[in-house]
Amino acid sequence: MPRAIWNGTVIAESAACESVEGNLYFPPCALKMDHFEPSARTTVCSWKGTANYFDIVVDGKRNKAAAWVYRNPEPAAANIRDMVAFWNGVTVER
Repeated sequence: MPRAIWNGTVIAESAACESVEGNLYFPPCALKMDHFEPSARTTVCSWKGTANYFDIVVDGKRNKAAAWVYRNPEPAAANIRDMVAFWNGVTVER
């Protein structure tokens, strides 16, 4: 089952992931929410829309803007609405 790991801790795990552009997007229910804090960072993708970010916090260590979500994606990316993907040192095991 796919899972995301940072600082030795599983922060998300689910078999119901979507793969887009080489990234696995995890459903909201797969997230261990005690490790996620909203970030002020946003970015815009021409075909997916605006991404909002989360900081990942594990054992007092913070990984800034290491996860992102499309809350209101463009129609072409509707399949990843509210799903979360990772980068910046988060290991995603398939």
